[in-house]
Amino acid sequence: MAGTTVITFGTFDVFHVGHVRVLNRAAEFGDRLLVGVSSDQLNQAKKGRRPVFTQDERMEIISNVKSVHGVFLEESLELKRQYVEEHGADILVMGDDWSGKFDHLNDICKVVYLPRTPSVSTTAIIEHITTIA
Repeated sequence: MAGTTVITFGTFDVFHVGHVRVLNRAAEFGDRLLVGVSSDQLNQAKKGRRPVFTQDERMEIISNVKSVHGVFLEESLELKRQYVEEHGADILVMGDDWSGKFDHLNDICKVVYLPRTPSVSTTAIIEHITTIA
């Protein structure tokens, strides 16, 4: 496929404006944006909790974002190289909370870290909801 392919990853639980902004900013780096959505099992392993929405629900939500051209299931953080190669990605975009952690992939793609949206986090939203419930 011609053009520049951008790939990014995330859990995208309790979808919020920060998610919209990072996906739209990632899409600006190329012609096609592919998104790896963390599996329920991966989310449990990395965050110590199951997501509010299932992986299938989160994939459906992300696939309906205008700037997203394709969605796939991310089952392991250690498979980033494989995902980049399988999807022919030219650019990997991650939030700056991962800064430096994927620099080793610069041999197969450009790696870009974007600043997160200030004062917006899924964890904070969940905590807020539980305190007002």
